[in-house]
Parts: sequence; structure tokens; C-alpha cells
Amino acid sequence: MSRHSRIWPTEIDHIKSVGPDHPVLYFSPETLAETARRFRTGFPGLVTYAVKANDNPAVTDTLAQAGIRAFDVASPYEIDLVRRLVPEAALHYNNPVRSPGEIDAAVSAGVSSYAVDGLSELAKLEGRVPRGTEVSVRLALPVPGAAYDFGAKFGEGPEGCVTLLRAVAAAGFTPSMTFHPGTQCTDPTAWSRYIATCAEVAREAGVRLSRLNVGGGFPSDRGEGARLEPIFGEIARSVAEAFGPDRPRLLCEPGRAMVAESMSLAVAVKAVRECGSLFLTDGIYGLLAEVPIMGSHVRLRVVSPDGQARGGAAVPRVLYGPTCDSLDRLPGEVALPGDVHEGDYLVFDGIGAYSTATNTRFNGYGAHEIVTVRRGGHRATQS
Repeated sequence: MSRHSRIWPTEIDHIKSVGPDHPVLYFSPETLAETARRFRTGFPGLVTYAVKANDNPAVTDTLAQAGIRAFDVASPYEIDLVRRLVPEAALHYNNPVRSPGEIDAAVSAGVSSYAVDGLSELAKLEGRVPRGTEVSVRLALPVPGAAYDFGAKFGEGPEGCVTLLRAVAAAGFTPSMTFHPGTQCTDPTAWSRYIATCAEVAREAGVRLSRLNVGGGFPSDRGEGARLEPIFGEIARSVAEAFGPDRPRLLCEPGRAMVAESMSLAVAVKAVRECGSLFLTDGIYGLLAEVPIMGSHVRLRVVSPDGQARGGAAVPRVLYGPTCDSLDRLPGEVALPGDVHEGDYLVFDGIGAYSTATNTRFNGYGAHEIVTVRRGGHRATQS
């Protein structure tokens, strides 16, 4: 893989050999390709990747080699990134709020699909985006099951979607619909409720949907296991029931679930306080910015500098990041081995989504290295 330099067998091999004193993300292209195949095999439609989750060029390269040829982009920066790396890719601009300048940039780059969630946003597209281009109306419902809901910021209720879908068709665009059940959604029925409502909206509007984008929101493995296949099955069943034989083509746009498992993060223990709290080389202003939002990261290992797993009796500990801000701590207390020492490493598995994307570099911290490994995380212990 051209964008990867030396490839280490596992993160443990690198830790033992190098002993890094800065945060290191261990990227496993093999793991990412396996996840892409899982989506392409199991999902009953087109699989795209939401670039916002991790825009590292090696991620995009690996996904393209694994057969992903369509990408969900949310800004001109992401459009340019994918065009440079995968020139022939289909680009779907599903951030529903855009400035006129952003729309013009998207048209120049050949973006093939747009989402809208209001008549004013549709009006911005008219006269700029070629007629016949796919425009998806974004639905929002109060559906539980996710770590946090996206509907508070984007999307329109069913009644508004009826009006908007008719307007999309009248403007000469190809009408479709889209939704997002919210991040880390583990309940398959969240998709079935959205799908049934999209069918009702289309019937009420008298408009046939060209495609239905069932969004992202698919869960990554945060300790309970990522059960994707039941969600894929529920989507297929619900579409057949709601739309019948005249069903729209399907697509999805996983971000977190696609890339999370491909990276692990190793941070060094800078200090062990008498009270048992630990100071780390990274925290919430760096690669762990999402932890306060998503909740404690339970897939956590402690490794000595010689690569041995610490196995002492668990002790509840407070984990602090390296900055001078007292807010820089992970939520609650984390049970970690009692024999942890300064210079040990905490390894967070499944940290590939939103880690690099939300890094602030506050206080001069946040610099990190990305090291390629063949097998990372829980796969590092498999033959």
C-alpha cells in the first residue's frame, strides 16, 4: 500500500522496539479492508464512506482499494481531498446547509448528489446545480437508540418533507430521501421506523424515490460488540415491506463503524499520583476528544514498556490529559490494574473514528504519529 511506510506486525512490537513518548495511532489497513468487505457483503445497496470520521489519506486509499467508490463529503475540503485521491469517485454532499460558494465548488468538482432539509436550502441549489441531479430530502424523527441524536440540528419532520419532496421534483431534480438515526445506534428498529416514514412521505407527496439513503449511525465495537448484520437484515426487510416491488435503490454512509476498528491509540503514563490518578500524554483536547460525549472507553489495555500486559487487581483511577486545563480528564473513574507504573502505556482499541478529526492541539499538545500495523487491537492476539 503506497501510503504506508514500514509495517509493524502489531502495536506491541512497535512499543517494545521504539518506546514512544508521544501519542501513537496504530493503523491496520487489513482491519479496515475487512470492515469494508463486511459492509459491501452485508448491506443491500451501495456503500459509501463518510469522510468526516477520518480523513487520513491512507484510510481513503485503503477503502478505494477495498472497493469503496463513493464518498459522503461535507465540505469543499473533503471534496478536494477525495477528488485528489480517488479521481473517479462519486461524491455525495449530504451536509444539508451550504453557502452559494460551497455549492459552486461542489458543482465544479462534479458532485453527483445533494441533501436538503428546507425550502431555502433547495432554493440555493436551483440555478446552480444542473437539473436532473439527485437531491435527497432529509427526514428527522424522534427515534431513540443512538448515543446522541442528529435530528436536533438537521432534518425536517414528515409533513415538511412532503412539501419539500414535491418541490424537489418540481424543480427538475431527481428526488430521493435520506436520514441519519444518530451516532452509535444499536437498535435495528430505528432504521425500520425511518424507512416506513420515508415511504409514507413519498406516497403522500406523490413522488417516486430514486434512492433512499439510510445514513450512517451504524455502531462500532465499544465493548458490547458491533452487531451490524441484524441491522442490514432489518433494513432489507423494512424496505421490502414499506415500498413493495417499486422500492428505491439503497445506499448507506458509514463513518464511525467503517473506520473505528482500524486504529488503536497508545498513550504513555507521565505520572502516577499518590491518590492513584494517572497523567497521560494525550487527553480530551487531543485524540480522546469524543470520550466525554460518548462515555467511558472500556476497551482499554495497560502495557509495560517491554510489551507485557499489566495484570494487577483492578483499581478505579482518574485519567488526566497533559494540558494545563483541569477539564482535561476522562469522565468518571476507569478500572485499571493496580500495578500500573510511570512509563507504561494505555492502549485504547477501536479509536479510529473522529480521533484525528477533532484534535485541537490546545496547549501545544496533540501532536501524534500514525504507525501502520498488520493486525491491531484485539486482532493483535490472533494468529
